Amino acid sequence: MKISELRSMATEDLQKKLIEMKEEISNLTFQHKIRPLEDTSKLKKLRKDVARINTLFNEN
Repeated sequence: MKISELRSMATEDLQKKLIEMKEEISNLTFQHKIRPLEDTSKLKKLRKDVARINTLFNEN
């Protein structure tokens, strides 16, 4: 996601999105340990999105 898209979202929506992303990261990490993922770049993208959301929370 782009930072402009995240800035337009409400704080509550960002918190929900953050929780969903963290759960998806843990699920993908678990699946990757069992057998390699087809698209490993998805983990990196999710981690960066989580960092973007955390940055927005720290700005306020």
